[in-house]
Amino acid sequence: MTGYGFAIDRGGTFTDVCVFRPDGTTSVLKVLSEDPVNYSDAPTEAIRQVLEQETGVRIPRGCPLPTDRISWIRMGTTIATNSLLERKGERIALIITKGFKNLLFIGNQTRPRIFDFDIKIPPVLYEEVIEVDERVIPFDESCRMVCADAYLTPKIKEYINKFEAGFSDRLKSVRVDFMQSDGGLCNVKDFCGSKAILSGPAGGVIGVALTAYDMTTKRPVIGFDMGGTSTDVCRYSGALEHVMETTTAGVTIQAPQLEINTVAAGGGSRNLSITDANLVLGRILPDYFPKIFGPKSDQALDSDASYTAMEKFTNRINEYLRKNADSIDKAYTVEEVALGFIAVANEEMCRPIRALTQARGFDTSAHVLACFGGAGGQHACAIAQLLGIRTVLIHKYSSLLSAYGIALAEVVSEVQEPVNLVFCRETMPLFIERFAMLSERAEKRLKEQGCDSVHFERFLHMRYARTDCAIMVMGNYDSTNPETLLCFMTAFNANYKREFGFVLADREVIVDDIRVRGISSSCIKNDELIEMASDPNSAVPGRFLETAVYEKKDLLAGHVLRGPAIILDKNSTIVVEPLCSAVITTDGSIRLDICSKEAQRIGTQIDPIRLSIFSNRFMSIAEQMGRVLQRTAISTNIKERLDFSCALFDSTGGLIANAPHIPVHLGGMQYAVRYQIDSLGLQSIKEGDVILSNHPRAGGSHLPDLTVITPVFLDDATEPVFFLANRGHHADIGGLVPGSMPPHATSLEQEGATFVSFKVVSKGVFQEDLLIERFKSPGSGISLVCDLISEYGLDVVQAYMQHIQSTAEESVREMLKEVGRNVLEKTGSTCLYACDSMDDGTKIQLAITIDIEKRLKLIKYQGEAIFDFSGTGMEVFSSCNCPRAVTMSAIIYCLRCLVAKDIPLNSGCLLPITISIPDGTLLSSSELAAVVGGNVLTSQRICDVILGAFEAVSASQDESMGYYETIAGGAGAGNGFNGRSGVHTHMTNTRITDPEILESRYPVILREFSIRKGSGGNGKWRGGDGVVRSLQFRRPLSLSLLTERRVFAPYGLKGGQSGACGLNVLKRQSRTVNLGGKISLNAEAGDILTIMTPGGGGYGKD
Repeated sequence: MTGYGFAIDRGGTFTDVCVFRPDGTTSVLKVLSEDPVNYSDAPTEAIRQVLEQETGVRIPRGCPLPTDRISWIRMGTTIATNSLLERKGERIALIITKGFKNLLFIGNQTRPRIFDFDIKIPPVLYEEVIEVDERVIPFDESCRMVCADAYLTPKIKEYINKFEAGFSDRLKSVRVDFMQSDGGLCNVKDFCGSKAILSGPAGGVIGVALTAYDMTTKRPVIGFDMGGTSTDVCRYSGALEHVMETTTAGVTIQAPQLEINTVAAGGGSRNLSITDANLVLGRILPDYFPKIFGPKSDQALDSDASYTAMEKFTNRINEYLRKNADSIDKAYTVEEVALGFIAVANEEMCRPIRALTQARGFDTSAHVLACFGGAGGQHACAIAQLLGIRTVLIHKYSSLLSAYGIALAEVVSEVQEPVNLVFCRETMPLFIERFAMLSERAEKRLKEQGCDSVHFERFLHMRYARTDCAIMVMGNYDSTNPETLLCFMTAFNANYKREFGFVLADREVIVDDIRVRGISSSCIKNDELIEMASDPNSAVPGRFLETAVYEKKDLLAGHVLRGPAIILDKNSTIVVEPLCSAVITTDGSIRLDICSKEAQRIGTQIDPIRLSIFSNRFMSIAEQMGRVLQRTAISTNIKERLDFSCALFDSTGGLIANAPHIPVHLGGMQYAVRYQIDSLGLQSIKEGDVILSNHPRAGGSHLPDLTVITPVFLDDATEPVFFLANRGHHADIGGLVPGSMPPHATSLEQEGATFVSFKVVSKGVFQEDLLIERFKSPGSGISLVCDLISEYGLDVVQAYMQHIQSTAEESVREMLKEVGRNVLEKTGSTCLYACDSMDDGTKIQLAITIDIEKRLKLIKYQGEAIFDFSGTGMEVFSSCNCPRAVTMSAIIYCLRCLVAKDIPLNSGCLLPITISIPDGTLLSSSELAAVVGGNVLTSQRICDVILGAFEAVSASQDESMGYYETIAGGAGAGNGFNGRSGVHTHMTNTRITDPEILESRYPVILREFSIRKGSGGNGKWRGGDGVVRSLQFRRPLSLSLLTERRVFAPYGLKGGQSGACGLNVLKRQSRTVNLGGKISLNAEAGDILTIMTPGGGGYGKD
């Protein structure tokens, strides 16, 4: 190499640069990514500084840089990601098939935060839509990809043009490559928006793969990149792991991308940040941190400012505790609060790591942790201890490893095309032919870029027929022997079994796509060594405070440092925790040997910091259960529509934590658990038992929702210490119609098979193998709960389960007190009232009395309330009856929404509430009543009534069932916000099936899926619009509709108008008829069903 090489990672906070000199040595540089006072472009400024320093020739800022000393530039950038996050891409219009102009606006119809009334979903990328009256089968990039490329690519080209303009010959004599989301480099002219989303983080994955993975031991590596604004997590076990679809800022990108999980917990991601906490605790020393702050980019971090800000925050905490927490008699110091910041952040950052390992069947503790990023070294030991990992590697360029990885990356050309063929011997010659054609195209592209040596990786994107979960499989074969393609089938089955726990041996395998990855290897090698230490067991610390402090430049290979210690480099700080040790390796990197974390002996008294940590851990357990259930399920409803929920319960059956799944499940499952405790007795529940239930009398919602309950025992305990449960919707449970959702059912037996309390597994022995997939989720939760107990002790874990419930209780009490004060001031009473009717006229009536105590002239607010549903209509001779558990789910969901704080949903929310529901009514039906519609329809109406009583939000649309899908509608408006259009509300949040998948798997054509304009109620704040979904049937089939709000419209509040009623219409030849709200019929080929869902009510006078 005759000139300098630059590998650049332009991140959100810093731009990192690795410089490769002509003599083979390297250096590094870090500058602020945004510093408009001093320079317009960080990568250009970094190159300017290097050239000026290396040549000794002053180069003024703003002047074009000479290129005669530059050999190559490689860059990763966040331009595409930032353009999406900030919605600053190119102005674009979308041309789409008539009837689908709102397809991207509706998306998968779910809401990202299930307890928010004001539903926030990132806006679409286009400004205008033009519909074309045509209909084609899929043949090109998806609509989402087309929009993303059109929106992002011009901005990327604009930046590239600006970057090239900063050099004397516009870099015509310099090779410039950009890092792509798949981990390969591409020439600057081929870089586009859909390839750029993970451009920066991808460099870190390559850096981890090529610096931390040992080919001899083959121990898998977890990459942990903690930067200034976020933390990225990846996994490497000998091959790059790609996913075909990701969502960034609400935009779905369908292209090969490295699998990277991100959490917003970076060093400086908040006003009072983790960096401030580390400064306060002396874990960062400002003198050894880059001096790149201030108006001239030459100032150090201000530790005094950090301490002052943390002190103010500490005072706020102590003031709150003094007023509100009688059980806490201590005041926190600034240092204790700073430690709490770090402890909570560490626990939060462990969650995406567990998602990449435990949730996919890998043992987290069997991995090596590779920490990098500017803040990674400060948290390495603590993260490893939390996860049970024994070895941490911190590369010598850890704070710039993404840039270093970009330097080591290979130039790649990806070529992919859809095939949609069955994998069998008859199609194998066709696959070989396609592989050869795509390989030729990839090689041609690389040769055009000046690449000489090219090798190929070949993939098939494979899935079982009638499923949507495809796996990208790599294989090697002999092009002269088609039979060798069977290696792809072998690899697919092996990967599927490892990932999901089973294979579908008799099912055809479909190849969706064929993909070739042409690769030209990097000329940069990772082989620098440093001088060995003469005495490997000693090192002289630079200075001593309470912790030994070492400068990295003074350490030689073989030095061993015992914790506690701090190792300082000019671009990073590494904290060695007590009882851990740091070893300097031959290439100048650091290996941390982590001691086993002892069980933490903390008190059972509530501590706000520990409360947050335990809340994270309990939530993480429920999340991992959910991921395992989704991973191991065959059912479309569970794997793709995500119609399931998982939760953790205490020994009494009280709900402790749940993942944010389906609200109608979450509040009701505790009644299913408590029913089993009461009916079986704790002594009759044995270790290894797995209990199946779906009966409404046993806390069930409706029969298709099967609940699996698993007790957790500890050591020799004779009674369970916890319970785990999951509930999932099954497509058919034996009802009158396919799907077990009969709209005209009049008794429970017509809706399918019932299980009150059936031990499918007794003492570890299967009594029935019908639902084996359902038991793996609680099983994974058992080990996670036991790990938590071994870490903290049973008494502490159980105590914090109660503390979390008490915190939720206190939050609800505070909300009720506030409402009570406001209502009493306005009306002179603390009574609230609301009434609404189902479409058959059955009334749902609620009176809420918020208790206050009057003594003389003093009013004491108790924060308690009575919910009295007296006056509600009696049980009906249809399927809209509601089990008591579903009614309780609606109540707890509404209370959680009204609190409007980020608290876990648990049984503590109900403790301040006294609930009166007369038996034999619509909301507490008898055990023989049909209930399939109560779960999906009546539960929504209960929410409308409760929220209407509180005047919190106007009524929303109810659900519409079709092809086992729930169809979105309009959300009600509230004080200060319009209702969202085309979204799920309240008690459900399931996904809609993608149009292409729907048409490929069912004999239907989707003719329209759009927003039903004008269906939302008018008002100062307008209700959201419903949707129009029109399906044409290609052959005769059975059709069932179970819908509401076709007679009584969603009401408005405070003078807002009602939303439009829904309407179900069938067109048969020249005749169009109104089907009503509930019907089963035999549709004929050519029939068109159109479902128009209701709009939401408006709020306030217009």
